[in-house]
Amino acid sequence: MRQPTTDVAAIAAEIARIQAFPPDRLRRMWRAVFGRSPPASLGTGLLGRMIAWHIQERAFGGLDRDNLRFLDSLARGGHPRRCQLKPGTVLVRDYQGQRHTVTVGREGFEWQGTTYASLSAIARAITGTSWSGPRFFALKGPRDRATKPKRKSAVEVAQEQRRSPAATGNGSRPATSVNNAPPL
Repeated sequence: MRQPTTDVAAIAAEIARIQAFPPDRLRRMWRAVFGRSPPASLGTGLLGRMIAWHIQERAFGGLDRDNLRFLDSLARGGHPRRCQLKPGTVLVRDYQGQRHTVTVGREGFEWQGTTYASLSAIARAITGTSWSGPRFFALKGPRDRATKPKRKSAVEVAQEQRRSPAATGNGSRPATSVNNAPPL
């Protein structure tokens, strides 16, 4: 294998050359690059792409620490730590008969002309009590579970049907997202 370089044209030529290698040469190159035999289940196309990726990584650098940590958490079955909302996303929440609109900005969340650092601060200002902002705006469920509805018994369904909006306490409805930016 040739010496790594940052010349884009030379790297592209090296990758094109690798893609034309026969299977036995790709396996030898794999051993030289990774220091062990390639897995038997990998086809020649994947062997060539992985070697090409390694060449590009050496020439241009690999992933940064945050991305490596994120990918590692996904590989272990975890979920991203935070909900990431794009600037410009508008959250709408009806609470006690009043509609509250929050716009996501680069520096925080804007509500009634004031920028707040968190959704929780806005939820506290709206309700007067301590709330999880993402939960208040229906971006996540209790204990960060997916908001998958649980099955209700016939008794629970009947009780809900008998209640009026005024009887449910605050008469609130979940937030909705506007501008085609779904909550993550």
